[in-house]
This record gives sequence, structure tokens and C-alpha cells, in this order.
Amino acid sequence: MEDFPIRTVEMVCLGTSMALSGLFFYIYRKKRKTVDKLNEAPRLPLDGKLADILNSTPGKCLQYVVIEGAVQPIGEPLRSQFQEGTVGVVQKLVLKEHKLVWNSLARAWTDSERVLHERVSSVPFNLVGADRAAVRVLCPLEASGLDLEIVHEKFHQASYGFTDIIGQYLSGEKPKGQLETEEMVKVGATLTGVGELILDADRTLKLRPPTDGSTFFLTPAGYEAMCLEQEGQATVWQVLASLCALAGVAVLLWAARRYYRHLQAGREQDRLRREFKRMVAGEDDEDEVVTANACIICMSEPRGCVFLDCGHVCCCFSCFQALPNPNCPVCRQPIRRVVPLYQA
Repeated sequence: MEDFPIRTVEMVCLGTSMALSGLFFYIYRKKRKTVDKLNEAPRLPLDGKLADILNSTPGKCLQYVVIEGAVQPIGEPLRSQFQEGTVGVVQKLVLKEHKLVWNSLARAWTDSERVLHERVSSVPFNLVGADRAAVRVLCPLEASGLDLEIVHEKFHQASYGFTDIIGQYLSGEKPKGQLETEEMVKVGATLTGVGELILDADRTLKLRPPTDGSTFFLTPAGYEAMCLEQEGQATVWQVLASLCALAGVAVLLWAARRYYRHLQAGREQDRLRREFKRMVAGEDDEDEVVTANACIICMSEPRGCVFLDCGHVCCCFSCFQALPNPNCPVCRQPIRRVVPLYQA
């Protein structure tokens, strides 16, 4: 595994970057498809002619259309629990606990919150346009982009005594209080809906989530603002996918550069080995010379290399290559460079 061009850490980084790049690109493609469908979706005016258009359409259904109208409840609306006279068709009540938690790593108190209670309610409602034409909205809680308006928000400060303060420092938690909020889609608010429009047998227009899996939108923002928001989200995912892909390419280039330097070092060692062999082959083979200048490791080959920076001449090149650590056998200093020894 030493000669393998990619190390374990590099393989992990490469695999992670490729996996994240694939995930982000998948999300980008979904967002891009949504943006394309939004741009291609027809914007139909909500008036008396809409029912006639659907009646003449095969299947009395339009797969993906844009409808804009004012919110009107079909029956009794939802009433705010805190603001008198405020009514709506979707209501969300949330109670959150806020506290400070001691972070031992940062050596500081950090904010933390926890949802204690959450309830979402809705009643059937229509989007009403000109000529009192209405479209009933089905499954509004499944819609994307349904931003509710905050009609009530109040923070209840926690109160505690001296013993509570001691307990907080011992437990590492300081309660700050509870935040209660109420959000609603008010009656009369203008909503933009994007989905599948159908005409029932009783000539009732209904807007529902698309059966082909496309994104169902219901938002107080206008059509242009919604398209810009989706375009921005798609761009963010595209940038993230590109960055992760570039990180993977950078890991590959780094591994290739390291492997190239490894090959260069191998070629240099081969060149030195051939040079040492030519030098040894041209030397006199007299026993007394070999014995006097024998390698201190194998005691058979003549000494043929100089270790730098220490300058010792103590072994042949083959024994140098067999050293477990690149340290001089005489002084144990690190060997920075090896040069051949020429004896006249």
C-alpha cells in the first residue's frame, strides 16, 4: 500500500467531497426543475371564465398553473387567542423555552431553545378573485412557502431566587423564559398558489398538490418574488456542488503531484544504483583493498557512498537502501543526501 498513489485520508476526503457534490447536485437539479416549471406555468386570471377554460380542457384538469386571489373561509374562520377581532384560515401556536447552557469547551454560556408545544390548525378556504370567482385550496399545510404572519409574540421572563441561582451554576443551565407566538394566514390576505387545478362535477374549482410530484406552492409573496427566491436557492446548491467537486479535484491533483515526486525519487535512486554499479565494476578487485575498504554492514562490497551532512563513508549503496531508517550507521545523524564515492 506504500506505492498506492492515494492515501487513506485522501481517499476519505475524496469520497466525502464526491458524495456531497453528488447530493448537492441532485438537490440543485430538483430546484432547477422547479424553477423551469414555474417559468413555464401559465398564469391564469381568477375570474368567471376560468371554469369555462377548465371545462373545455381534456380531463378538466391543468397540471401546473399559477393562481392569485384573496383568502376567504368557506365556513367559520379561526379566531386569534390573543388578538381580538383577528381571524384567519391557518393558525400556528408555538411555545418555546429559552435558556443558557454552559459550554465547557468555549468556557462561556450559549443560548439554547426547545419547543415545548406546537399546534397547527386550518379550516377550508377559497382564493377569491374578480367576479367573486373562487378556487378551493386543498391540503394547504402541504404547500411550500406558506409564511404565516405573526399576530402575537410575548416573552415571559423567568424569575428565580438565590437557591435557584446556585442550582443553575451547579447544573450548568440558566432558564431565561418562555416565548409564545401565534402566526396566522389572515382572512383577506393575498396568496399566490401554484399547483394542479381541477374542475369538479359540481363546477367547483380546486387547487391541489400536483399528482406528478411537482412542488406545491402557496405563498403571500408574488409570482416574481417566488421565482427569484427559487432561482436563488438553485444557485446556492449549484455553487455548493461546484465547490465540493473542486475539492475532490484538488485532492486528486495533490495525490498526483505526490505520486509524481515519488516516481522522480525512484528514478533518481535507480540512476545512483547504476552509477554505483559502474563504479564498483571498474575498481580493482584485490582482496586486501576490499577488506580494507569493506562495507561495515555486509563486509563484502566496497564502500561506495558518502552520507551528507555528516560526511561518513561506511557502507555500499545496496546496504544504504536496506537501512530501516535514513540515519547514518556510525553517528545516527539523519541522512539528507547521498552522493557516490569515486576512488582513484
